[in-house]
Amino acid sequence: MISTPSALRDLCERVRSAPRVGIDTEFHNERTYTARLMVIQLAFEDGCAILDPLAIDDISPLAEALNETTVVGHALTSDLKIFADRFDVVPQRVFDCQVAASFLGFGMAISLADLVRDLCGVRLKKSQTVSDWSARPFSEKQMEYLIDDVAHLLEMHDTLATRLNAKGRLEWAIEECRALADIERYRTDERRMIGRIPGANRMNRRELGVLSQLVLLRDRIARERDLPLKYIMPDDVLGGLATLRPRHVEDLAQLRRLDAGTRRSLGPAIVEAVKRGEAIPEDELPAKFARPLGNARETLVSLMSVVVGEIARENELPASLLVPRAVLERQARDVPAGRDEFIGSLELSAWRTNLVAEPLWRLLSGESALRIEGYAGGEPRITVT
Repeated sequence: MISTPSALRDLCERVRSAPRVGIDTEFHNERTYTARLMVIQLAFEDGCAILDPLAIDDISPLAEALNETTVVGHALTSDLKIFADRFDVVPQRVFDCQVAASFLGFGMAISLADLVRDLCGVRLKKSQTVSDWSARPFSEKQMEYLIDDVAHLLEMHDTLATRLNAKGRLEWAIEECRALADIERYRTDERRMIGRIPGANRMNRRELGVLSQLVLLRDRIARERDLPLKYIMPDDVLGGLATLRPRHVEDLAQLRRLDAGTRRSLGPAIVEAVKRGEAIPEDELPAKFARPLGNARETLVSLMSVVVGEIARENELPASLLVPRAVLERQARDVPAGRDEFIGSLELSAWRTNLVAEPLWRLLSGESALRIEGYAGGEPRITVT
C-alpha cells in the first residue's frame, strides 16, 4: 500500500527502472464533471502496489514516472483520460490488452475476466465491481479485487505479443495502441459537444453559433462546480435555447424544461451567451452538420459495410476496428473522382488500407458484385465476385 509521500517517491523510482508496468484505476464519475480518482493499482514483474490518491496530496510524480516506461492495461481509454484530465499528461508507450486481443479474433469489447480466463486459465472473482472505492480501509475482498485487476496484465502482454507476432499483426496492434497515447483524443472537442445536442444537425449556422456559446457556458459552469453537464442543463434544453434565442431573462419561461431555479441562477448568463452567439461574424459561424444520407446513399453504405464485414470475418477482425462507419458515410456522400482519390480519401492506416481499399473500390466502380450462396441449403454466405 502506497499512502505516504515517501512511499510514493520510492514507487516512482521503481516505475522508472521497470521496463513495463501494469496499471488499472478505480474511480467515481457519477456525480462529478471529471472522474474522481480513488485507487491506482500497479503490477511489476515481482509484485503489485496499491496507491491511495486520497491519502497523498500530489501524485503527479507518478504520472511523470509512467512516461519513462511501457504501460500495460486493459481497456485503457478511461484510465488515460483521468491522467489527461488531472495531470495534463498521458504515458507515451502503452499496450492495451483489449485492443491487442481484437487483432486475434477476441472481439472489440472482451472483458478482463474473460481474457484472463482464455489466456491465463484463471477465473477472476469480480464481486466488487460496484464497490465504494472512497471508503477506507479496504476490505479483504476489495484488496483481492484490486490486485486481480492488474496481476495478470504482464503475462497477457507476453502471450498476446507472441501470438500477434506469429500472425504478423504485432505492428498493427502497436500502431493502434500508439494512438491511445495522443493526449488530444482526451481533450474536450467543441464540435463534438455541439453535435451531441438533439436537433443540431437541423440548425442553421446562426443557431449553431448561439448553441456553441451555450455549450461553452454549460461546460465552464460544470467544470467550476465539478458537476456532470446534465446537472447544469440537459442537452434538449440547450437545443431549445439555441432555436428560441432569448433576448431577455423573462423569455426563458417559454421552456418548460428550464426550471425556475435555473432561470434565476443562470438566466443572465444564458442571455449573455445568446448575445455572444448572435454577434459572431458570418464567416466565423460553425459549419452546418451533414444532413442524413437519404435512402439511396444509406443503401450504398450498407453494401460497403457488407464488404467490410466479409473482409473482417476472413481476417478474424471486428468490422468496427477495420473501418469506422463515418468513413463509409463520407465515401457515400462525397464521391471521389477516381481510384487514387478514393484511396486517399479513406484516410486509413496502411494496414487497413491494404485490406479494404481495393475490394471497396472494385465494388463501388462496378468491377465486382456481392453474391449470396447457400441460402436454400440453410447456410447462407456472402461472397464478393
